[in-house]
Amino acid sequence: MQPILSALCLALACSGLSAETNLWQPSPGHTQVPIWPGEAPDPELVAGPEFVTNAPSLLVAGRPWASVGNVSQPTMTVYSPKGTNTSVAVVVFPGGGYWELAIDLEGTEICDWLTSKGMTGVLLKYRVPGSGPHWDPEQHRHVVPKVLTALEDAQRTLGLVRFRAAEWHIDPHKIGVIGFSAGGHLVAAISTHFEQRLYPAVDAADKESCRPDFAVALYPGHMLEDTSGEFDLNPTIPVTSKTPPTFLLQAEDDPVDEVRNSLVYYIALKKAGVPVEMHLYAQRGHAFGLRPTKFPITGWPQLVEKWLSTIGMISE
Repeated sequence: MQPILSALCLALACSGLSAETNLWQPSPGHTQVPIWPGEAPDPELVAGPEFVTNAPSLLVAGRPWASVGNVSQPTMTVYSPKGTNTSVAVVVFPGGGYWELAIDLEGTEICDWLTSKGMTGVLLKYRVPGSGPHWDPEQHRHVVPKVLTALEDAQRTLGLVRFRAAEWHIDPHKIGVIGFSAGGHLVAAISTHFEQRLYPAVDAADKESCRPDFAVALYPGHMLEDTSGEFDLNPTIPVTSKTPPTFLLQAEDDPVDEVRNSLVYYIALKKAGVPVEMHLYAQRGHAFGLRPTKFPITGWPQLVEKWLSTIGMISE
C-alpha cells in the first residue's frame, strides 16, 4: 500500500466524516461472531472504539463505500449459499492498507456474489490498524509490525471454517481465500504461512490446517518491499510448491499498488511450480471491487468462476 492511500485511510479514520462510534453490523439475517474464545492474542492498544465511516466523496462506480476502523475484536460473518450448494467456502479479506477495512466494497458485496454462485462466503473483520505491513505517515516510511495480528486472525479463521465444515455443509478440501489490496497481501501471507501458527493453540479448531485450498488476490500490495531486484518478491512471502493454486488480477494503471506487485508474485509462483493464472487489464486503477463500470476488467468475477471450475472446485 503506497503513501497516497495510507494517508487517505488515516484521514478518513480521523476526519469523522459521517462517522459513528459503533460496531459494524452485517445486513439482517447474518450474524458476526468473535473468532477468538477470549481476548485475541498479542493485543495492541487501539486509539478509540471501533467505528464505521462513510465517505460520500470517494465514489466507486458512482456509489460511496464504507470503512471500518479500530478493530480490536476480530469477527467472522458467514453468508450461506443461495440455490445449489457447491460445498465451496471462501474467506474474504477486505483491503484498506492495514489501516481500515473496505467492509462493503471488498467485503459484503463479494460475499453476495459468492453466495449467488452457490458458495459460502466468510467475511473476516480482521484487526486494524497496524496489523500488517503498512505505510506510516508520521514516520514517512514502511513499517512491518513485530506481530502480524491480521495474519493471526486469518489463520484462526481458516482453521475455524475447516473445523465447522460439516456443520456448515462445506467440503473441508474446498476452502479458499480472496483478498483485495492489503487483503491481497494477506492472501499471499496465509498462502505461504500455514505450516505453523503465529500464536499458541487455544482449542481444537487450531489443530485444523489453515492452508487455503485456493487463493484469489486482486491488486495485492506489499509484494515489492525489502527487495533489491526489480522483479524480486518480498522475502516475507516464501513461496514453495505447497503454496495453493492462485488467481491474480490487476489493472496496469493502478496508482496505489503498482502492477509489479502481481508480476513478482506470479513469477515466484511459476518458479515454484504452483498453478497460477494472471489477468492484467490496461485500465481501472485501484480498489474497484466488483462494481460494474465501462471497463473490461469488470468481468473479472466470471474469470474467477471459470478458473475455479478448471481447478476442480466447482462444476461448470
